[in-house]
Amino acid sequence: MNFLHQAVPLSWYLLLSAALFSLGVVGFLIKRNLITVFMSIELMLNGVNLSFVAFAHQWHAVKGQIFVFFVMMVAAAEAAVGLAIIIAVFRARATLAVDRIDLMKL
Repeated sequence: MNFLHQAVPLSWYLLLSAALFSLGVVGFLIKRNLITVFMSIELMLNGVNLSFVAFAHQWHAVKGQIFVFFVMMVAAAEAAVGLAIIIAVFRARATLAVDRIDLMKL
């Protein structure tokens, strides 16, 4: 029963955080759908938030968790504005492919 009370090492959280951030970067660079690119950006933000929380827990500081709170507020605002822009682009262009969207031309 001793194995239930062992703490997860900081390196595991950092590896998971790096994996989430890397998957977000790969999705951002490879995918051409606007919604997938948007989700990849959110995945990168969540990877960074995980590392902030892990370091804040390791150092017994609240500053990292406060910073995560502000990042989550900005991400929520970005999600609202970003989805509104995506809907407007889809209505105007009838596509969500990043390569085919050209907002300067009518």
